Amino acid sequence: MFGFLHRQAPGTVSVGKSDTGLKRSNNEDAFIVKPDMGFCVLADGMGGAAAGELASHIFVETALEVFSNSGSRSEEKIIELVQRSFKCANEGILNHIKENPHHQGMGCTAELMAFYNKGFVLGHVGDSRTYRFRKGELKQLTRDHSLVQDQVDQGLITKEEAKTHSHKNVILRAVGIKENLTVDIVRGRTASDDLFLLCSDGLTDMVDDTVIIGALSSITSLPQKADNLVELAKSAGGNDNITVVLSKII
Repeated sequence: MFGFLHRQAPGTVSVGKSDTGLKRSNNEDAFIVKPDMGFCVLADGMGGAAAGELASHIFVETALEVFSNSGSRSEEKIIELVQRSFKCANEGILNHIKENPHHQGMGCTAELMAFYNKGFVLGHVGDSRTYRFRKGELKQLTRDHSLVQDQVDQGLITKEEAKTHSHKNVILRAVGIKENLTVDIVRGRTASDDLFLLCSDGLTDMVDDTVIIGALSSITSLPQKADNLVELAKSAGGNDNITVVLSKII
């Protein structure tokens, strides 16, 4: 279990925390909250112990490398950096699989958020999620790339049925699975006191939105909010690795 608190881009403070949970022997999640670069990233590995853990670390380390050499930070530039991070990580995982065929099937879901002036750019693939908490309201900024989400969208099942569906872990899009990767890009403006939550499904599978709202609304420090979210997921069963990243506009 570990976490970090950093000041990022001007006007932003962030914290990240990851926990193995109660049922897994290793942690396949990875995150980076990078000071002075104005970005944070989270990845949830899949493909079994060593391979899943490696995939998520390839993603976050690739994003760090891309943003470390970024130069100017206009909105257009950040969009290009986010897309390049996903493209390079996708290629890196696929190249690893070619050299290590026994790791076939490894990959990761990923959230990459970068801030500039009074805006943000978010890249999203898979069923990890990013939310914005503003004035007491929680808004999910991402759409799960999953079989059950497609069925919910088509009206075949309800959101409640999706939570316990036998195929709820079937992911339709992930980093490192196919050569051509489509990345969802979400853009928006930030406002003072906005709180962004990036999280793996180890949180959202165990904790309802109303409970998340309660944790984010509490009069506690940012690290305490992250701690509370992780503990809430563990109290509900902790079936998976749990990772949360919180970024607040100050």
